[in-house]
Amino acid sequence: MRKAGISLVRIAEFAWVAMEPREGEYTWDWLDQAIDVLAAAGLQVILGTPTASPPPWLCRTQPDILPVDAQGRRRRPGSRRHYCPNSASYRQHTDRIVTAMASRYGRHPAVSGWQIDNEFGCHGTARCYCETCAIAFRHWLEARYETMDDLNEAWGSIFWSQTYGDWSEIDLPNLTIAEPNPSHVLDYYRFCSDAFVTYQQLQLSTLRSLISERQIVTTNFMSQFTDLDYHDLAKPLDLVTMSSYPTGQAEPNPSLYMPQSVRPVYAYDVGDPYITGLGHTLIRGFKPNRPFWVMEQQCGNINWGTYNTGVRPGTVRLWTWHAVASGAEAVVYFRWRAGLYAQEQFHSGLLHHDASPAVGYTDLEAMKADRSLMSEVASAPYEAQIAFLLDYDSLWAIQLQPHHRDFDYMRHLFVFYRALQRLGLPADVLSVDADLSPYKMVVVPTAALTTERFAASLHAFAEAGGTVLLGARSGSKTVSNRFTDLPLPGLLRDLVGITVSDWHSLPPDVSYDLGSSIPGLVGPTTVWAEALHPAVSDSQSRYPDLQVHAHYTSGPFSSCAGLTEHKVGAGR
Repeated sequence: MRKAGISLVRIAEFAWVAMEPREGEYTWDWLDQAIDVLAAAGLQVILGTPTASPPPWLCRTQPDILPVDAQGRRRRPGSRRHYCPNSASYRQHTDRIVTAMASRYGRHPAVSGWQIDNEFGCHGTARCYCETCAIAFRHWLEARYETMDDLNEAWGSIFWSQTYGDWSEIDLPNLTIAEPNPSHVLDYYRFCSDAFVTYQQLQLSTLRSLISERQIVTTNFMSQFTDLDYHDLAKPLDLVTMSSYPTGQAEPNPSLYMPQSVRPVYAYDVGDPYITGLGHTLIRGFKPNRPFWVMEQQCGNINWGTYNTGVRPGTVRLWTWHAVASGAEAVVYFRWRAGLYAQEQFHSGLLHHDASPAVGYTDLEAMKADRSLMSEVASAPYEAQIAFLLDYDSLWAIQLQPHHRDFDYMRHLFVFYRALQRLGLPADVLSVDADLSPYKMVVVPTAALTTERFAASLHAFAEAGGTVLLGARSGSKTVSNRFTDLPLPGLLRDLVGITVSDWHSLPPDVSYDLGSSIPGLVGPTTVWAEALHPAVSDSQSRYPDLQVHAHYTSGPFSSCAGLTEHKVGAGR
């Protein structure tokens, strides 16, 4: 490891049964030895709490910890992530094992930090449908709405005769005959995300009460994973870290590209630089103005993709540089040596199964010559003048009612992101309540759910001289996922100065052409088209300083505007 230039090692994130083979019986000698060996070589250690994989004895004695899927089936042990974050017994056992670990290693000089759990929500486990969750969800709803009348109004539950008279009448939004109420489901998604925030905080509080102040605490995010609100999970952490697997993320299913789009020809064994870059950008934005880490960097074949290709020599070096140039302070490779047994036997390591150097190790040795320049790049501030706003509520609302199979929130964001990257323009991706003052331009691909506070924030940003780029379906919903009764784009109409009179969802073989006097601003509109018209203000006059930059030249929207600009204060 030292020969390859490695200085930091993560261990123990799936080792609960090795630490505690039977309830209350701890065996630390192997972990003591591992940390001592690494420390003797001058290596620092990140310890993972092992809660992502409860041991068989715990599943046997406390079967209620096992999650229930959307089909109502109790999930079985035998792999990983088989727990419900709302289980009281699992929270108790979590606190016990984390307390034991932190008490033993919380002030060890070789331990520089802690990773809580591993990849929350992976394998479709972000949402559990057990009875414990049903009870907790009702309490969550009561705290949010306080009265049944307010909940029924927010959800529009009178539809299909589903008005509730008591909190106990509310079930989880699964196993319904037809589709469940999207307001009900959105609140359940919010609740499930909050459950993991609470579960993480349980471990975080325990760790911080026992460990040294110099030890950092983090968890491992999965870049473009969208089942949990990473903004909320990131807030209490010292820094954020990510898993980066470029070839797996570049495979066409699922894809951020449209089906007919041309992907980079080398993506199969080098990855797609735009997709990899978006992952870095997303992670950096979850903890703005702080460096991030790559806690799992692909260093060869993966085992969970569709094709699981090999990688070219030099690729691991390229990926490392890409991460550092994007703001990464540390890059940790997964894994050291390829596994000889169980589920990840075909997942490459820096070393082959026989412990001989693999392509990743060779790249690491070559990177030793890069260290000085890498340190210089890593210490330089990452400054972007453009910010994307990512809103999980809008993302989930679009997932629940896409209205078109190809209308995908992250795909829509990626179209804008890739265009800016190709122009050499760096960008950040932030939450909707972020401070926008450092930026000159804000891109809002889809703000489906809009609040008065958010609308005012965008308006103030524009008045101060900023540029707001607003995409389709913005302003169409309220925070409870009800359609607005205001002329579209709802609360954002004063900002953009237009009214959306109609929208069309376009089949794959249909497009509406856009024309413009601006060179290059022509071409087909696919997937979703909106007819824009100058809006009429409350004083019954048209908004001043409105320009039409593109209009439809074919289809039912012919002569309607497709792209407009509205001056607002010193901005637009």
